Amino acid sequence: MSTNTEQNAGPAAAGPAFDPDRPYRCSPSVALRPEPFGALAYHFGTRRLSFIKTRKLLAVVESLGAHRSGRAACVAAGVTDDELPAYAQALATLHASGMIGERGAS
Repeated sequence: MSTNTEQNAGPAAAGPAFDPDRPYRCSPSVALRPEPFGALAYHFGTRRLSFIKTRKLLAVVESLGAHRSGRAACVAAGVTDDELPAYAQALATLHASGMIGERGAS
């Protein structure tokens, strides 16, 4: 499971590493546009465009704020134990690019 971004996040986006057991949310600066393949995610602040490659990953991203952790959002969306590492990597990519952020973080 992966996402494509127009630009690499690079060290400038470095912050706390993604931890699937922490609470996350979609950034308020991000618009999601569902597509047959998944979704387009556009960050108005950075002008970064990401492709969310599956509808299941879109369901995870859309529900992050309603769950206690990224892992819980994955489980609620039907992500299997075998799929979880790939979904965690996709969420880590979205986190590094600022598309999602930890709840409570400024």
